[in-house]
Amino acid sequence: MKINLIKFNTDIGKTKPENIVHTENACPFCDVEHLTDILDTDGDIIFLKNKYPVIEGADLFVLIEGKSCDIDMPGYSREHMRRVVEMGLKHWKKLLNCGKYEEVLFFKNFGPMSGGTIKHPHMQIACFPKLNSELLFDERELRGLVIAEKNGVELNVSNFPRVGFGELNVVVERGGDVQTLADFLQIGVHYLMNYFRKNLSSYNIFFYHKDEKIFAKIMPRFATSPYFVGYNVHFLPRNIPQIADEVFKIYFSDNKKIIFK
Repeated sequence: MKINLIKFNTDIGKTKPENIVHTENACPFCDVEHLTDILDTDGDIIFLKNKYPVIEGADLFVLIEGKSCDIDMPGYSREHMRRVVEMGLKHWKKLLNCGKYEEVLFFKNFGPMSGGTIKHPHMQIACFPKLNSELLFDERELRGLVIAEKNGVELNVSNFPRVGFGELNVVVERGGDVQTLADFLQIGVHYLMNYFRKNLSSYNIFFYHKDEKIFAKIMPRFATSPYFVGYNVHFLPRNIPQIADEVFKIYFSDNKKIIFK
């Protein structure tokens, strides 16, 4: 089986700060005065070089989404959410097109089950001189039962999941509106963290590109099935139509409950 195998520097990994489990530890992203290698800012949104290059041979960057540890995407104003996504997409595309890298990964970890170490909301960009793009994703994983479509952007629930349960996807066709992408991402995260599963604490967002299309997968995170970890067996849940119907009723119907300001 072909895979992308990359080297992880465990010595640097041991030095990384962590305050998701050990909440008493200081947050490096709150200490703005001591941040280094800042490359771009938009108000309190900061794009900078990652201080802990744990992946050997890659160039790593961080997008700090705002000044507070205590508010994440579901609580952002619509305007702030759009600015965060636009900043991330700008630098992702710039690095993809610079000619230096074979592939550039853009993603977000949030919560103790997400694979992250810092509570403060942020996204990451990892740039690889060598990485097999064909092995990163299957477009079928990013298609599914359509919930809503607007301005060349689609929100769906995956019926060919990458792992299993409650995977929401946003698809931006060529020329689709980036602000609608941000709106649909905010809706997807809000749904997962408030309606999908009681006490869900963690999620990831993964961005992909293909043929001038942008894809984003919003994945709830919990203990991963041993069938997937050990045998690469994916689950197809029976409640996909119910999830699609619930998201539509909450966010898109005439009597929708949630309005992002």
